[in-house]
Amino acid sequence: MDRFKGQARLPKFAIPKKYDLNLTPDLSSCTFTGSVQISIDVVDDTEFLVLNAADLSIHENSVWFKNQRSGQEFRPTEVAAVVEDEILVLVFEGKIPRGEGVLGIGFSGTLNDQMKGFYKSTYEHNGEKKNMAVTQFEPADARRCFPCWDEPAFKAMFKITLEVPTELVALSNMPVIQETVSGSLKSVSFEESPIMSTYLVAVVIGLFDYLEDFTSDGTKVRVYCQPGKGNQGKFALEVAVKTLPLYTRYFDTPYVLPKLDMVAIPDFAAGAMENYGLVTYRETALLYDDRHSAAANKQRVATVVAHELAHQWFGNLVTMEWWTHLWLNEGFATWVSYLATDGLFPEWKIWTQFLDESTDGLRLDALAESHPIEVDVNHASEIDEIFDAISYRKGASVIRMLQSYLGAECFQRSLASYIKKYACSNAKTEDLWAVLEEESGEPVKMLMNSWTKQQGYPVVSVKVKDQKLEFEQSHFLASGSHGDGQWIVPITICFGSYDTRANFLLQAKSGNHDMAKHSGGSNSWVKLNVDQTGFYRVKYDDELAARLRCAIESKQLSTADRYELLTAFTITGILDDAFALWMACKQSLSTLILLVNAYREELEYIVLSHLISVSYKITTVIADATPELLDNVKQFFINLLQHSAAKLGWEPKSGESHLDAMLRGELLTALCLLGHDETKNEALRRFNAYLEDRNTALLPADTRKAAYMAVMQRVSTSNRSGYDSLLRVYRETDLSQEKGRILSSLASSPNPDIVLEALNFLLSSEVRNQDVIFGLHGISREGRETAWEWLKDNWDQISRRWGSGFLIGRFIGTVVSPFCTVAKAEEAEAFFATRMKPSIKRTLKQSIEKVHINAKLIQSVRDEKSLSEVVEDLAYRKY
Repeated sequence: MDRFKGQARLPKFAIPKKYDLNLTPDLSSCTFTGSVQISIDVVDDTEFLVLNAADLSIHENSVWFKNQRSGQEFRPTEVAAVVEDEILVLVFEGKIPRGEGVLGIGFSGTLNDQMKGFYKSTYEHNGEKKNMAVTQFEPADARRCFPCWDEPAFKAMFKITLEVPTELVALSNMPVIQETVSGSLKSVSFEESPIMSTYLVAVVIGLFDYLEDFTSDGTKVRVYCQPGKGNQGKFALEVAVKTLPLYTRYFDTPYVLPKLDMVAIPDFAAGAMENYGLVTYRETALLYDDRHSAAANKQRVATVVAHELAHQWFGNLVTMEWWTHLWLNEGFATWVSYLATDGLFPEWKIWTQFLDESTDGLRLDALAESHPIEVDVNHASEIDEIFDAISYRKGASVIRMLQSYLGAECFQRSLASYIKKYACSNAKTEDLWAVLEEESGEPVKMLMNSWTKQQGYPVVSVKVKDQKLEFEQSHFLASGSHGDGQWIVPITICFGSYDTRANFLLQAKSGNHDMAKHSGGSNSWVKLNVDQTGFYRVKYDDELAARLRCAIESKQLSTADRYELLTAFTITGILDDAFALWMACKQSLSTLILLVNAYREELEYIVLSHLISVSYKITTVIADATPELLDNVKQFFINLLQHSAAKLGWEPKSGESHLDAMLRGELLTALCLLGHDETKNEALRRFNAYLEDRNTALLPADTRKAAYMAVMQRVSTSNRSGYDSLLRVYRETDLSQEKGRILSSLASSPNPDIVLEALNFLLSSEVRNQDVIFGLHGISREGRETAWEWLKDNWDQISRRWGSGFLIGRFIGTVVSPFCTVAKAEEAEAFFATRMKPSIKRTLKQSIEKVHINAKLIQSVRDEKSLSEVVEDLAYRKY
């Protein structure tokens, strides 16, 4: 079988057309048996049939192939597994002739605990622990449930039959057409599906409650969840029922399936999965409780549901040809989920919040160890690592940039044409560009290839000279060095007013634009990258920055622009750009802090949310670089945030906005972590009241994270009552969102012994494998070294439990990235040198690069002469 080893793709001398799949899971023994008959088209005479299978026992005597025309049956002389490539090779004595035929295979397997393939999830019903059977096949794990051609281009129809205990609910992509009871078991047959890829096939078996409603055009929509949690599905159901018709109109193509089911799964590695007609979710991404869920939880449910339903068209109806084009699925679904959410909840100002998506993409893509949006995938083992901020967030950002350049109407019309042209088929990135180019008349392929086929992005420098704006682009890197990339940049400019605009493509390293042709343009403020729709940073000269400063102070700019124009009078004119330039050691921390100070009375959610993130990074760097300044820096940020926190208070106000509810929690959490005594004391008072009465209004869901963080700041080895109290709340709640809040707080203690106890708790049976990431994200700076030693000590166990999925990368990223010495980077490299796997290679390189960036930043802060004076002045200045 050596000839088939190491293949990235399956050979194409046989093409599947239809699967008739039978599965019988045993939820007690966590095993399953099955059989599949695959109608295939043999396009070349062959002695082999090669398909995918992994972790399955193939019943060799049950394997056969029957030629449909002649009726001749072929039995394989050899059934061989190429384990490392997850390939099953069937060798026949004579050549199978061209034409249609049926391949039959019997098999058995284990319902694993890896949250991939056909796996078990656990839940409690009437005090008894029970198992459910669930599938998660993306990216390449249908092969763990049944032998198949497990690549997205091999689309086929599926007819599925399940044999399950009579009391259980059995779900699949299509509606049930027949149910036959025999004793304690029932056979459930589903309608034949439309053509789809194997990664979209889905099966769920267990005890469920459900809610039901219908869309305006009659599609039945249900939300399934654990018994007793039915009411928590109401909000997601409302969103889905409104979103499906919205997408039908936007894509000018109806939803083609007769039903849509959405299921909350207790154990689920990703956020959600867009299986055709049977979308599966983490409970935190589908369920919303009016009393115990925060406003941020509500927004997440809305955006995730909108994201997954977008896939029913963009991904399921039209499917990527290969995983190189994953970004087209995920980037587009991310972008359009904001479009849908904005249509349903305009008061959320969701497009302003989209700036966070862009920022996450910009930060990852500023690494030398980033990757292009279209990344070559040479083996299935490499796919998991590209489910990252490049595929999702940069992908969404460049789509938004293109939509802004082409115009919303043209873009929508083109997408509708694309969906219709490639419906029930596969497409590549170039296919979308071709349709957009034909509809718009713009050079879309040339433009977008510069953004999808090379990694990174530019910083565009702009200056005034002789009544002209002069532009120059260079490749921005977080390390402070410059790359050699060059882009076709859609430049958008405002001149003194949002009504006076210009746009053009910067196709070379430099270019210019005449300001004199715009009324008042030569002396007015100039803003590049209007509403931040472009995926690039901007650096203004001193004169332009000064003009922008006046515009900001007189509130002439939109919120989207003020978000990044917070530091417009500096080198960059953009808050996130200023922060990024400081991180790259291109501007001083003193300058950044002075400019942050200008937003002392800011009330906008997106600005303050970003400032809070900046405060966390700055205080961490100060603690490492110049700890003698830490108290003053913390006091500066406390002063900065107190005004807004005081206006919002602890209690929700009648009629307040969704954004104010989200901001309240973030502000109070930040003040607790910064050490504001008044906020911490109030948080502890409210937490103690909550312990006595879980229904108390003193601690609404939006403020619980702040209280939990305050509790953990006081915990020590000699005073651990707060830690034990939080564990008590964790054990008594069955709400996944509440468990996540607590887990993300436990390791935030400044006491390393408590951090170690919290990390060990993450490995206990009390924490679901999916939820460990919450605890990892909460590790305090003081607990970094403890976490690193814990990771090394437990790596074998961690690798066994999480090593087969994308969650393994979270362990490395969250534990290694915060360090700030070259020695620690070398230590991490040495440790993983003998433990390297394809699934962690890129994540490790990115994490080590971040450590080097941190080390350089720490040194630059230590070398900064004026920092002490600036910080001391601002920390105690009276306003």
